[in-house]
Amino acid sequence: MPPPVERALRLAEPEGYVRIFVGEGAPMATLLEALAQRHARWPYPRRLLAAYDGAAGRSAAPVPSGLVDPLSARELDVLRLLASDIDGPAIARELVVSLNTVRTHTKNIYAKLGVNSRRAAVTRARELDLLPHAGHR
Repeated sequence: MPPPVERALRLAEPEGYVRIFVGEGAPMATLLEALAQRHARWPYPRRLLAAYDGAAGRSAAPVPSGLVDPLSARELDVLRLLASDIDGPAIARELVVSLNTVRTHTKNIYAKLGVNSRRAAVTRARELDLLPHAGHR
């Protein structure tokens, strides 16, 4: 019988689940790295590792910002892409998550920033120095 994490991945793979694993942070990344090495021809663990977006994405700690409920590292990833001209499906592809996951992160960002639109979120994020100001990219 395969280890529990491997079994969970095999059950989740047909549905394409990403967030449920990535949301577990660095400990899950360690398990995924071990599985990726053990099963070199199995792409799903590597796909999940790619969703961590490098070492910064593996940190489960929120980024301090002066907000009552700070944005997570992944929410900041989504926020940075919201500041660009790309649409939701392109953001999902870029972050290797579903469009529904992007929408969930966006709703959380709006709630934490106290706004109700993409433009207002970007403006508020710049006011809080979470994003570079328009002329300082």
